[in-house]
Amino acid sequence: MTKHLHTEAINDPVVSNAPGKLPLKQNPHALRADGERKLEVAIGLEVRTLRKQLGITVSELADSSGLSLGMLSKIENGLTSPSLTTLQSLSHALGVPISHLLRRFEEKRVAVQVKSGKGVSMERRGTRAGHQYQLLGYLGANESGVVGEPYMITLNDDSDVFPTFQHDGIEYLYFLEGSVEYRHGDQTFLMEPGDSLYFDADAPHGPVKLIELPARYLSVITYAQASQKSTDPTGNV
Repeated sequence: MTKHLHTEAINDPVVSNAPGKLPLKQNPHALRADGERKLEVAIGLEVRTLRKQLGITVSELADSSGLSLGMLSKIENGLTSPSLTTLQSLSHALGVPISHLLRRFEEKRVAVQVKSGKGVSMERRGTRAGHQYQLLGYLGANESGVVGEPYMITLNDDSDVFPTFQHDGIEYLYFLEGSVEYRHGDQTFLMEPGDSLYFDADAPHGPVKLIELPARYLSVITYAQASQKSTDPTGNV
């Protein structure tokens, strides 16, 4: 059964109310208090992250490190500068070297720029003549715990056979040119310039009919870093 997103959205309160009405869980314009490069803030963030990874409470970490609850709370919130002795006590309690508590302060943040038309051409599963995939950037392992893979996909030649893709993560499509019928699970969506599709990539998905060529769209895949599973060579479209 073919379903079109632009007609379904009228009856879907989540989609129709989306622009400017759904609360965001994270402020995209937020700044870290006191500046991210401040040593005390960097240490506090690392201590809190390690504590949560271990699944222990502030009270439990305070007991194991010999610190008062109030002092530990100040350290986690970047409100005090811990002494070397305090850092040593925390590192022993958390099971890491002292240098690990300083890594957020010393870590270099990476940005990748790809100039127009300079994306890395990729061979994906199901790639055929006239189907072009360009990887627009890749950061690899990072502190966020999430890996993202942005692609610019261009479909030039009509085809009667399309591969079906299925992989870990979440995928976002934004159409720039052309017209395609795109499948996700048991639904089919008419995708035209300005349309977007956001979905669980574990369901079978991919184009099923090329209506107007060339078709060009942005595809962004995100998945948990812990799995260390890139979508290649399983691929996406």
